[in-house]
Amino acid sequence: MTGLLTRSTIVVVTWRGKDHVGACLDAVAAQTRPHRLLVVDNASDDGTAAVLAAHPSKPEVLRLPVNSGYAGALAAVSVDTEFTAWLNDDAEPAPDWLERLEDTLDQHEQAAAAGARMVAPDGAVISLGVGLTADGHGVDLTDEAAPVFGFCGGAALLRTGALRRAGGVPARFFCYYEDTDTAWRLRLANHTIVSVPDARVIHRHGASTRPGSRRFHLWNERNRLAMLLRCAPVAVAAREVARFAAITALLPLRRLARHRAGPPPWNFRVGLRLRVLGELLASLPRTLRERKAVTDLAEIPRSAVWRASRSPNPPG
Repeated sequence: MTGLLTRSTIVVVTWRGKDHVGACLDAVAAQTRPHRLLVVDNASDDGTAAVLAAHPSKPEVLRLPVNSGYAGALAAVSVDTEFTAWLNDDAEPAPDWLERLEDTLDQHEQAAAAGARMVAPDGAVISLGVGLTADGHGVDLTDEAAPVFGFCGGAALLRTGALRRAGGVPARFFCYYEDTDTAWRLRLANHTIVSVPDARVIHRHGASTRPGSRRFHLWNERNRLAMLLRCAPVAVAAREVARFAAITALLPLRRLARHRAGPPPWNFRVGLRLRVLGELLASLPRTLRERKAVTDLAEIPRSAVWRASRSPNPPG
């Protein structure tokens, strides 16, 4: 659906989505607001291309030569509309999803992003936005009264210009924490982020990735620390990297002391944690350059954003 009144580009990222991307496109086609639809196919090899080609909405498709992850796919697109929507291929937005997000950003001029209500197929709330814990983890919020720090990137609307000025999407994150890193940079640019509980999306969580898997924990642990090194106050970032390293060093002793039967979760396996630390060390020069770029673009101090995120009522 395109036309003179098109204000948003909906970017659907898919990878081996043959079994669910059709339902996502059906829901996008039913939106009450005109939009540009762009599907980024991460080199799917399961028949996804045929599903996209046959869909009645005839989506514009950008097929990447390799799987660059959710973050890499978002970073690969060129958008010239006022807003950019991020949408998982296993998500099905309600018909008024885009309408409610656009209207909310119109009402909140300082807001650079609006997050949706993401629910499971049984109606259970998965996320109303993202909060920050005391150790810098991003956590999905399920209470409408809870103030949000960021948005869940599986179904959100961003101001294209604000996103571009804040440095775009961190493509090298591949998957996970690209949304919270983006929220950090938007807030450093003195924008707010809002939650729109009436913008409802059914999310078949884990259809594309396996929560709890080795890769899931590798990406989560690595990207959280990279995000803090890029965006957080230096004391917070240094503390969390040091804590991660210290826990890694102590894990063998703790395991011997407890005589625990069976393998621990992936995020508490020494090998995975050593790989996280190795990747962080190898990319440190690049991360420090990125940190300087974030500093150059920031309008308010990192410490102010961090303090606000820890307060009962952070901005947004």
